[in-house]
Amino acid sequence: MPSLKSAFVELSFDGLRLRTTVKEKDLDPVWNETFYFNISESSHLDKLRLDAYVYHSVKPTYFKTKSFLGKIRIPVDSLSTYSDDPATDFLLEKRGIFSHVRGELTLKVYVTGGPEPSNMSSSTPIAAVVAPLPSRDPGLAQEQLMTQGISNPATQNAEEAETRNTSHRLPNPSHHEDQPRQRPAAPPFSTKDDTYGFALKETSPNLGGGQVVAGRFINGPKTASAYDLDERMDILYVKVVNARDLPSSGVTGSLNPFVEVKAGNYKGTTKHFEKQKNPVWNQVFAFSKERMQMRELEVLIKHKDPSQADYIVGYVNFPLHVVPTIVPPESPLEPKWYPLEGQRVRRSKGEVMLAVWYGTQADTAFSEAWHSDAVPLNSSLIDSTVIRSKIYHAPRLWYVRVNIIEAQDLFVREDDDLPNAFVKLKMGNQVLRTKPVQDQNLNPIWNEEFLFVMTDDPFPDLVLSVEHRVGSKDTLIGSSLIKLHDVQMRVDDRSIPSRWFNLEKSSVTDHPDDATNEVLLQESNSADDTFSSRVHLRICTEGGYHVFDESAYYSSDFRPTAEQLRRPSIGVLELGILGAVGIQPIKARDDRGTADTYCVAKYGDKWVRTKTIVDNLSPKYNEQYNWEVFDPATVLTVGVFDNSELLSKVHGGSNNNNSGNYYKHQSIGRVRIRISTLEVDRVYRHSYPLVALHPSGVKKNGELHLAFRFSCPSLLNRLYIYSQPLLPKMHYVSPISVAELDRLRFQAVNLVSLWLARDELPLRKEVVEYMCDVNSQLFSVRRSKANFFRVMSTLSGLFALFKWFSEICMWKNPIMTVLVHVLFFMLVRFPQLIFPTFFIYLFLTGLWNFRFRPLYPPHISTGLSHAELVHPDELDEEFDPFPTNWAPDIVTMRYDRLRTFAGRIQTVAGDVAVYGERIQALLSWRDSLATALFVTFCFVAAFVFYFTPIHVVAALAWLLIMMPPRFRRSWPSGPINFFRRLPARGDSLL
Repeated sequence: MPSLKSAFVELSFDGLRLRTTVKEKDLDPVWNETFYFNISESSHLDKLRLDAYVYHSVKPTYFKTKSFLGKIRIPVDSLSTYSDDPATDFLLEKRGIFSHVRGELTLKVYVTGGPEPSNMSSSTPIAAVVAPLPSRDPGLAQEQLMTQGISNPATQNAEEAETRNTSHRLPNPSHHEDQPRQRPAAPPFSTKDDTYGFALKETSPNLGGGQVVAGRFINGPKTASAYDLDERMDILYVKVVNARDLPSSGVTGSLNPFVEVKAGNYKGTTKHFEKQKNPVWNQVFAFSKERMQMRELEVLIKHKDPSQADYIVGYVNFPLHVVPTIVPPESPLEPKWYPLEGQRVRRSKGEVMLAVWYGTQADTAFSEAWHSDAVPLNSSLIDSTVIRSKIYHAPRLWYVRVNIIEAQDLFVREDDDLPNAFVKLKMGNQVLRTKPVQDQNLNPIWNEEFLFVMTDDPFPDLVLSVEHRVGSKDTLIGSSLIKLHDVQMRVDDRSIPSRWFNLEKSSVTDHPDDATNEVLLQESNSADDTFSSRVHLRICTEGGYHVFDESAYYSSDFRPTAEQLRRPSIGVLELGILGAVGIQPIKARDDRGTADTYCVAKYGDKWVRTKTIVDNLSPKYNEQYNWEVFDPATVLTVGVFDNSELLSKVHGGSNNNNSGNYYKHQSIGRVRIRISTLEVDRVYRHSYPLVALHPSGVKKNGELHLAFRFSCPSLLNRLYIYSQPLLPKMHYVSPISVAELDRLRFQAVNLVSLWLARDELPLRKEVVEYMCDVNSQLFSVRRSKANFFRVMSTLSGLFALFKWFSEICMWKNPIMTVLVHVLFFMLVRFPQLIFPTFFIYLFLTGLWNFRFRPLYPPHISTGLSHAELVHPDELDEEFDPFPTNWAPDIVTMRYDRLRTFAGRIQTVAGDVAVYGERIQALLSWRDSLATALFVTFCFVAAFVFYFTPIHVVAALAWLLIMMPPRFRRSWPSGPINFFRRLPARGDSLL
């Protein structure tokens, strides 16, 4: 609050207003006053709210006696029912567009049904202890307000709220009301109290690059090979290459050798070989140095005996104090031969080739190694290939355009009716059909165009068949197999020559239940009839489009498929996945809740997967990855999943939540990071709440700790990108409809999931679909309401302006009215000042908002998503599978149709909100470069319009708007491209 203010607080609840005493000229006013409000009907809690207004007491004047300093609004049904909860700081909100508000108000608010003071007569009072405090960090306050959402009053920690069964948290069945409540310990990464359960928090991990001050490493620039966005992990590496001249088994004479590496209580084993005296393992084991409590390392070669216990063939001991330390870019340690020692004799026959060294996660052997911190103690049941990290590259996707023009000389039997012919196209699991056409000359014309999605490795085949529909049966007339690797590829909108394809009459029908087809074809072949039917096509593969496998707003790439059309990269995005805390148990193991978690990050066609940390609710990954950035208006997606394949591999287990899908990997939460909202070369270190929506409400499944940085060496490249079209030019020259893009996107996700599932360590289909948000277009009442209120929020400034002007007209503030009259008549007298004044106002507003620019990247806001107080019936509808399985066939058809139409309306409402929010982003410094460009433009434009006569400006504007079509380009102009790259609040939607 401003200094020398005499503040007081006015509380309003259910028509009753109470106020505190006035603290004269106090910068830190403290009241400690208690107020009780009666609740007449507890069933109406969801409709009640507590409003707290902070005012400055002004000495009585002719105009007013108080001035507004801020307000807060708290829905009553979100309040705690525990009187021992601590007081909470609430950020003061603005009342209008011109309000200047700073500060926090400390309240202790709770609902109770117990006895009340003797002077009260209600059975359900609300107690509030009020103590306003000044804002400690205005920038932080503004960011917390944005991440929390205007309608989010929740002040309890997520884990704490789960034990209380509040209206927006799930109750934890393992906790009971009679058990003492314990406040959870602060996460090891956190530096601030978790005031808001779903808020983004800044952390201060001990990164490998050194100490970070103001988002920069203070020890100078990093080296290219350093893993400076991870916490350094000291690791003992043991590389077991092979063995030679091993002794034979004493009983059978054969040897089934395998290696067991023991480091204290941790041990890792290689696979065993049948009857091999010179086995080759070539496997690396990694042991965390901080967990080692021994002085030497043991490498044992054992014999695998299926009939009895395994026994030791020989061993090698390594004193840890002599193990060398190798840190990249030093050369890796070369393995050496070590003689084996025996249990009974000092020297055993055989040698083993080993390499033992200390390193970090920057070592090249880290990604392929078996990790001791990824598995439980003394567990050798888990295959290291299932839990290791992995980098994937998605396939290159192409559009295939097929134009079915006509057919010629279709062959039908004489006793058949006039054919109702149509063409069916099949590529993999994609099947499309033309409309049936009747033609007396057996030369039907369709002239229909279709699009398919394909990968180029390998090229698929397109199966074309012409069929004849008789009643409810389809009879095959002829088919043709088209090899797509022979099809012409284009990168622009030039015309592709058409071709005639001959139809072949086959005895194999596509309809197994239609035996008549097969009999007729066999009769025709036996008679040696000439089959000369053919079909006229225009077919090509499109390289000028970008094939979407993500939502367009959340897309991580906009480059065209063709390599020759792609622009060079403008920078590098580096991501350090540090760890997670507070992961909610996903399954049961040894009569306790646990989770086997891993992270997946997607940007462009590069997917990464961290190692799986088994049986740990606070896993540490400490892995770093980087991507080339080609456009700042792109989004990095990071998801956390539970590896359900390990459910029964460690001490046994049972999946209580997924009995129907035993091995389905469950999603825990995800994080989206928009590149344009990041400052260049700034190190961001934050704890992201993993927020998920369940049929019973919104829930926090834990927190993911990330460190990331966007590096862009050339400012000119970024400026150039802002003037270029967001999508490839083919999307504007020959656009694809929204409905068609949705269908093609669904097919693209299927192809990507099939491709990634064929890898040695497969990325599951459910993981790919969750990362690509494949169901984002389905209708949801909650999303529709959220988009509607986003539109209303963007229009609130316009409404406030109209209200302010109405007050000016009504002379509610005479001084302001006089000033507006003076300004109006001055602009009428000097019209050349209109545009300079307007742009100077925007310029000054942008500079003023710089001090309130967001300090944190945007993240999911449960208030903005309308996920906290959503009705259970709306959640049930949102989680209802598509198509629905609720009702009979007619109701199902109508309900699905309604959801489809409503989904389109929902998308349109979201698009409208995006446009309004991008206008707000011009001066909000969410995208710092874009705001700087716009503010600079306003400053220059102010001078240009000042020296340019207004009639010249009007004439040029008219000519520009009325420009003939022949002088227009097919793709958007630079200002439109700049506008489409601006961020919106869609990043914060759940």
